[in-house]
Amino acid sequence: MSAAALEFLPDPGIEIKQLFILLHGVGGVPQDLQPLAQALRAAFPQAAILAPAGFEPGDGAAGGRQWFSVQGVDDGNRAERVARALPALVEYIRAAQERLGLLQSDTALAGFSQGAIMALEAVQAHDGLAGRVLAFSGRYAQLPKSAPQYTTIHLLHGADDAVMAVSHAQAAQARLDALHGDATIDVASRVGHVLHPALVQRAIERLQTCVPLRSWEAALGLNQAPPQGSTLH
Repeated sequence: MSAAALEFLPDPGIEIKQLFILLHGVGGVPQDLQPLAQALRAAFPQAAILAPAGFEPGDGAAGGRQWFSVQGVDDGNRAERVARALPALVEYIRAAQERLGLLQSDTALAGFSQGAIMALEAVQAHDGLAGRVLAFSGRYAQLPKSAPQYTTIHLLHGADDAVMAVSHAQAAQARLDALHGDATIDVASRVGHVLHPALVQRAIERLQTCVPLRSWEAALGLNQAPPQGSTLH
């Protein structure tokens, strides 16, 4: 399967108002994210949707692309590998924003598995690089010591994920909550390490209904906790 990037723009005559950048998992290709891209296109007809190919070839014979090598990766070296891979991704995101004339706040990053790691760590390193992050079946390279102030994070995970345990998402939510970050978590029952339609639909609902915590506080002077996550059945 080709690893060519995907790009969907609104129909002619429709002004582009939002940007979604989709990041595939390790050993994957942009086409893996077609179902997510199509769901976002239907829900947000004024959005541009870009899915680049990972900047490194995949390890081993499986092919595909990746954002950083997973050969010998562990908790001791994961953060360093992500940090080395981030500059190229951040450059890509900023170039896309400039090309389409959109603000950082108009941008959402959506990643699956390794792509979710990259999305989470990108806004951790560059607060406000995107207004939203949709992290499917992912985790932080390291749990954050501070929470992004200009990004709303939506964690979406399968309860039966045997590749990236749901405990990683739960730990991330707990840490962000403790740091007064703006985050939600949704866990799909009987779902493994897959971009499941139930999680895709939940992500769209989060995008359509969640008002960023910072907006509530600015408008109402509230110190309100982020919306509670839920379990999907």
